[in-house]
Amino acid sequence: MYLWRRLANQKWWSDNEKELRAIAADRLAIIERADRKRSQLEVASRSRAELQNLTKQFGGRVEKLPGDWLRRSSRKTKPLRVGKRLVIVHIPKSREAGSFPYSLIIQIGAAFGTGEHATTAMSLRLLEKLTRSWKPGWSMVDLGTGSGILALAAKCFGATRVIGIDNDPSAISTAKENVRLNKIRDVQFRVGDVRRWKFPRNIDIVAANLFSELLIEILPKLKTARWLILSGILRGQEREVTRAFKRHKIDILQLRRRGKWVAILAAVR
Repeated sequence: MYLWRRLANQKWWSDNEKELRAIAADRLAIIERADRKRSQLEVASRSRAELQNLTKQFGGRVEKLPGDWLRRSSRKTKPLRVGKRLVIVHIPKSREAGSFPYSLIIQIGAAFGTGEHATTAMSLRLLEKLTRSWKPGWSMVDLGTGSGILALAAKCFGATRVIGIDNDPSAISTAKENVRLNKIRDVQFRVGDVRRWKFPRNIDIVAANLFSELLIEILPKLKTARWLILSGILRGQEREVTRAFKRHKIDILQLRRRGKWVAILAAVR
């Protein structure tokens, strides 16, 4: 595994955000520094050549992660509690898992969601709250699935039909490995471009952790679902996104903010 990194001030980020997000999508990690003047940007990949292309375009550097990077990261990461029904752990046989009805083991990968990022954590909690009183048998599509964490959580909460879509084959490979690790059946993961992918009808929930411009672009397609859980929205883009919801007659039921990020639960009329 290789990791691309660079420090970016606010002006650089403003000038390059759209293009970098279009290339890296949900693999882009943004780590705020204590002084808040600069952020550290990271993208991980199994392909060194891919990250070297990022370096040519955006600067920064590429480094090879150590062989024991997964074990080192696991020590530092605490379990994530999602309501009273689910806990997400990163080490098998975690003591925390025994106190919840459901537990998921999500191995930490720099390129993929572990639940720690605000966008993922907020989406998980919106999903848990929405489906708390639902009977088993509902369906969900997870766009920008990454590690598959939201798709697997949906299975724990009672979904019988779950599809995860990501444009990165490495992410889909990781998601499938997490399915095997957790011994969960009947989750379909596919490599695909959400702009071109044909959305199935009669889906109960569409969850999407994507950058705002892409969310707005595909919003008409998302109306095939009854409920939407959308994240990856920066606070500075919140107004633009909510205006798009009004144009498409989608009702915002709950809006959560954490740090610079926003997540939305909405209902389709």
